Amino acid sequence: MNTPSSETELISSPCEEDLPLPCLYTERLSLYYNSKLALQDLTISIPKGCITALIGPSGCGKTSFLSCLNRLTDLIPNCKICGQVWLEDLDILHPKTDTVALRRRVGTIFQKPNPFPFSIWKNIAFPLREHGIKDRQRIDEIVEQVLVDVGLWDEVKERLKSPALRLSGGQKQRLCIARTLALQPEVLLMDEPCSALDPITTGIVEDLIVSLRGKYTILIVTHNLAQARRIADYVALFWVKDGSGRLIEAGSVKQIFENPQQPITGAYISGSRG
Repeated sequence: MNTPSSETELISSPCEEDLPLPCLYTERLSLYYNSKLALQDLTISIPKGCITALIGPSGCGKTSFLSCLNRLTDLIPNCKICGQVWLEDLDILHPKTDTVALRRRVGTIFQKPNPFPFSIWKNIAFPLREHGIKDRQRIDEIVEQVLVDVGLWDEVKERLKSPALRLSGGQKQRLCIARTLALQPEVLLMDEPCSALDPITTGIVEDLIVSLRGKYTILIVTHNLAQARRIADYVALFWVKDGSGRLIEAGSVKQIFENPQQPITGAYISGSRG
């Protein structure tokens, strides 16, 4: 299988000395809601083990793009995808692709924290059991490990049986990240994970995301340009052209913020557009 060629491939890597291999890539990806073209001809490679920030104004297709990467679009009536989407050697859009297995490999963290109305422990144990892990000792080990990974263990280890809904907003979001990590995904899709959080809690979640670099391939949608510059290795700018979302430019953080190649990119980064 050949990696698709692209004028918008991400081309330099601040997260490794050499260019990382692509983890995800798309070729002429288009998305329709009913007859409306929402995302048009998107071709991009996403480097493995790095953080890629998706920026651009509201309504330009960033969240729609994320939903294509683990087939959440299947849950939307009258939604149609054209083109190609690959997760390494897996053809994501192939009709025979196992979407349950795909979503285990490609996890999603949503804008609003969405813990289950269970205990903290059961929030993590429930998806493990759904995916066939039944041994209680093994579940306890995973629960502890992922809560340690997100910096939540010391805060909740004495109240694992307490309702998750009693946690603070930042704790809920970290629990949701831990729940996703429990299934050992390769890719984390984050749709504005800090937008509902206060600045201090945002800093905690940003530090967590940075700590996951190298272990996971991370795509994060953000409207916060300062956040993108702080935590990302790569940036992709989306825009609305002729009524549909387009990819305008993609590159390293340094290139996009200091030497953008497209006028729209320069205008958006400077604050004069968008």
